[in-house]
Amino acid sequence: MTAQVTVEADDLYMGHSGRADTQMVRAALYLVLALLDTAVVITAFGLSDVIRHRSVTDMLTISYWLIVPVFMAVSFYVRAYSYTTLIARHLSIWKALTAIIGATAITIMLLFATKNSTDVSRVAFFTGTLLSIVGLTLVRLPLPLLIKRLGSSFFRHVLIVDGNFTENIPPDVERINVASFGIRPEVTDPLMLHRFSKLVAGADRVTVSCAVQDRERWSFYLKSVDCHGELLVPELHSLEPLGNAHGLGLAGVRVSIGRMDMRNRLLKRGFDLSIAVIALILLAPAMLLVALAIRLEGPGPVLFRQQRMGRTNRLFEVLKFRSMYVELSDGHGNTSTARDDRRITRVGRIIRATSLDELPQLLNVIGGSMSLVGPRPHALGSRAGDNLFWQVDRRYWLRHTIKPGLTGLAQVRGYRGSTDNEDDLIKRLESDMEYLTHWSLMTDITILVRTLFVLLHRNAY
Repeated sequence: MTAQVTVEADDLYMGHSGRADTQMVRAALYLVLALLDTAVVITAFGLSDVIRHRSVTDMLTISYWLIVPVFMAVSFYVRAYSYTTLIARHLSIWKALTAIIGATAITIMLLFATKNSTDVSRVAFFTGTLLSIVGLTLVRLPLPLLIKRLGSSFFRHVLIVDGNFTENIPPDVERINVASFGIRPEVTDPLMLHRFSKLVAGADRVTVSCAVQDRERWSFYLKSVDCHGELLVPELHSLEPLGNAHGLGLAGVRVSIGRMDMRNRLLKRGFDLSIAVIALILLAPAMLLVALAIRLEGPGPVLFRQQRMGRTNRLFEVLKFRSMYVELSDGHGNTSTARDDRRITRVGRIIRATSLDELPQLLNVIGGSMSLVGPRPHALGSRAGDNLFWQVDRRYWLRHTIKPGLTGLAQVRGYRGSTDNEDDLIKRLESDMEYLTHWSLMTDITILVRTLFVLLHRNAY
């Protein structure tokens, strides 16, 4: 089997539908709702001041600097801004009221602890709370109607048809016949995985109708692209199971769920951006010196670009400082780098030993194709012993359910360098799967700190 898979640049960045990602639409709606909530709370406590004192006093200041920040923190904690909350009016109202009541209770405790409670009018305070409850409720009443009007822009449901399918489907379900795209669920073909992942990119739910003998492979495909996926099982339809396929009224079996919800993705993305931008600014002088050294040593580009598997098994171009002679560079990664490798330049040996060659990947992080922490992206031709990585263990595709990282749990445990045998890959894979299962922001912070102590490593060559 050849590992030399090349994808055109347009295919790297263009999806099937060309529509806006529904998650971005929902994120925009969450932001607007949060701003409305903020305005409601500030207005409510400002009005309570006017009602009680005929003028604006300290109550508005307290709401602006204390109640609103606490309200936002509690809202985030109780997931007041989420898909499941917004589509259910009663749940949306309940979460908002929980947040404002919790915020006012915490504010009272803070005022009491700082001995400032005597300066606050109780009538104005509780009037502001009551007005906030009314205002937050009114804001949420029309939300289901708005979401219904947004339709597939708010929630995208894709039906993948592999074979015959004669059932009627609702108009808001997008039907895709994969045969017209030449796609088959081949778990040994990275290009096929990439194409399928691009086809369903941005979908919130993916349902597959296929032949019985293909269900196992389609199930693995759904897991590998990190989506809420299900398989239609017509033979169960007469039983009317509770888990009917969402929106289709047909019997379905859920086989995969997204690894991270939007809340955690935004949290991780915000952390990545804040650290990567600062790191890029601080390390810019060092990067310029490395670029100059590479340029002075000999002809060839400063940066090395290579296609690697990214999140949901979609290909992307990873950036590194070039550390090999141009004529000896291995663009597909078919040969692992060895100690005293003759392909490596003099400057290359230094930057590889100190991990400076990886610094351009900060641009990948800022651009969104990588994260600071995650499974390291591998070249398509990478081998463990005599076999390609995905031939050693099929779980290899599942490690891509989140963005690849500049560093990862496997790296801080010392699993880096060449993979001379299959066990070298298995150890890294097990660490990657452990990271996916137990991810938290604190885990990322811990791995970043531990990375500082392994930048110089005996396997860094």
